[in-house]
Amino acid sequence: MIAPGLRGFVLSQGAPAVDGKNPAQDPLAVALAALAQAFTVVEDRGALGGGTRQRTWLDTFDWRLYRAGLVLEFERLRPRTGRLLLTKADGTPQAEQPVTGWPPRRPGLAENLPAGPVRDRIVALTSPRALLPVVGAVSTVAVMRLLNEDGKTVARLVTDRSTVTGAIVTGVPVTRAIVSGVTPDTAAADTTAAELPLRVTVTEVRGYPGQARRAAALLAAVPGVAQASQSAFAAALHALGRHPAADTSGVDTQITAQMPASAAVARLLLGLLDTLELNVDGVLRDIDTEFLHDLRVAVRRSRSAIKLLGAALPPGLAAPYSAEFKWLGDLTTPTRDLDVYLLGFGALTGQLLAATPADLEPFRAFLVRRRAREFRRLAVALRSPRFRALTDDWRKALLEIRDGGVPKRRRSSGKHRETTAAELALATTGRAFGRIAAQGGAITPESAPESLHDLRKRGKELRYLLEFFAPLYDPVAYKKVVGDLKQLQDCLGDFQDSQVQREEIHALADAMLAEHAAPAATLLAMGELAARLAVSQAEARADFSRRFARFAGPAGQQRIRVLLGEPPAGDAR
Repeated sequence: MIAPGLRGFVLSQGAPAVDGKNPAQDPLAVALAALAQAFTVVEDRGALGGGTRQRTWLDTFDWRLYRAGLVLEFERLRPRTGRLLLTKADGTPQAEQPVTGWPPRRPGLAENLPAGPVRDRIVALTSPRALLPVVGAVSTVAVMRLLNEDGKTVARLVTDRSTVTGAIVTGVPVTRAIVSGVTPDTAAADTTAAELPLRVTVTEVRGYPGQARRAAALLAAVPGVAQASQSAFAAALHALGRHPAADTSGVDTQITAQMPASAAVARLLLGLLDTLELNVDGVLRDIDTEFLHDLRVAVRRSRSAIKLLGAALPPGLAAPYSAEFKWLGDLTTPTRDLDVYLLGFGALTGQLLAATPADLEPFRAFLVRRRAREFRRLAVALRSPRFRALTDDWRKALLEIRDGGVPKRRRSSGKHRETTAAELALATTGRAFGRIAAQGGAITPESAPESLHDLRKRGKELRYLLEFFAPLYDPVAYKKVVGDLKQLQDCLGDFQDSQVQREEIHALADAMLAEHAAPAATLLAMGELAARLAVSQAEARADFSRRFARFAGPAGQQRIRVLLGEPPAGDAR
C-alpha cells in the first residue's frame, strides 16, 4: 500500500512549458520536466496501489459522517471484494478493513457491514441511518520513483486521473433538490460524468524526508501547479455541484423581522413541504426508518403552523389543508410506531429479569410481519393521486402567497397594515407560553394522565414556533428557553410513551392470541415489559413538577420575557 502523501497538488489543463517559449504542453509532462532537474523519474509499474481504481464515497442522507469530520470510501479491488477506508476530512487515516460481498452502490446499514475497525468506528455514529453511495469515481493511478544520483529511491510521485461517475440523489423532484444541497442541474445526475483535475502527490521514503520536501518545492514552482485545497471526495462533490447539507430535517427558512406575516408563513410552510417531499422516495424504498420519521416531523410541524399561524394566510385556505395533513399524519402512525418498537427491541429485551430475550422472539417476529403489512398500506397511499394533489396544490397556493406577499402601505388611520413576521412571532409565542404555564400550573398529582398528554402537545407547538422564528430571536435567550422546554418535553414524552407502549403491548398480546402466535413464555415476557413501562411512567410523573417549575417558574418566565423583548417583571416602563 502506498504511504499517505505528504503534499498533494492539482495540475491545471494546458500548463505552459517550463521555459515559457513553447506552446502549451501536457501538464504532467511539464511537472515531470521540473522534477527531472533534481531526480531521475522512473515509472514503477508494479507498485501496489497503481492501476485502475473504482471508488465510491458513502455517507448517510443527513451527512452524519461529513458533519463529524470523517470521510468513508469503498475501493473496489476485485469483483465483490474491496476495502473500506475511513479518514478525517484532511485525509488523515483512521481505519481500514477488507470487505467481501458488500454492495456499495446500494444503501445499507453500517451494522450489516462485516466486523472490523471501520464498522466499529461508524456504527454508533450513523445508526439508524443507512449508508448511501454519495458519489463515485474511476481513477487511473500511476506511481513513479524519484531516484537520487546513486540510483536510490528517495521519494515517490503518485498521479491520479479521475472521472466522477455520478451523484447519487434519492429520488427527489429536481425543483426541490436544492433543499439537500443539490443544484437543480445535478439533482438527477446518476449518470453524470465529470473530469477532475489531475492530482499529484509526493510521498516520503523512510530515511529521506528532505528529498520529498525538495520534490514538493519543485512542483510548487511550476506554473499551473497548485497545492490541493480539497480532498478527492470534496473535489468530486464540487465537480457535480453537490454541497453537503447541514441538516435535511430541520427548519431552515430565511425570514426577516419586517417581512409580511403572510409571506413569512408561506416560506415556513414551503420549507416544510420541501423536507416532506425530500423524504418520500426514501420512505417508499424503505432505505432506513429515519426517512419516515423526518417526513412525520415535517407533517406535524406543518399541522402546527397551519393551526397557530393559519390566520395570516388568505381566508379559507388553512382549514382544508389542515384536514389533509391530519390524514397524512394518521396514515404514517402505524408504521412509525412499529419502527420505534423494532428499533428499541434490544433495549426492551435488556430490561428483562425473569424472562429471556428468546422468550420475546415470537413478539419481534409478529411486529415484523405487522410492520410489513402497514408499510404496504402506507406506500399505496404515498403513491396515490390524493397525496400528489395535496403536495402539488399546497405548493402552488404557498408560492402565490410568498411571491405576492408585499406589505400594504400604512393608511392614515394606522389600520389595515399587514402584520409583520416579528409581530406574528412575538404574539403567537407569547400566547403559546401562556397556555403552557396555565395548563401545567393546574396539574396536580391527582390529575388524569390526559392532562399531561395535552400539555405535551402544547409544548410541541411552542417548540415549533420557536424553531420557525429562530432567526428573529436573540440566540442566547433562544438557547436558554429551548433548553428548558426540551427538558420538560423529555419528561412528558417519557410519561406518554410509557403509557402508550404499555397499552399497545396489551393490544398486541390480544392480536397475537387471535393469530395463535403467542406462546405462554412470550406473553409472560410481554407482561414483564408492561410492568417495567409502568415503573418508567411513574418515575416521569414524579419528575414532572421539578421540570415544569424550571420552565414556567419565575426564572423561566424571566427568560421568556427576554426572548420576547419584554421589560422584566416589575419594570414600570
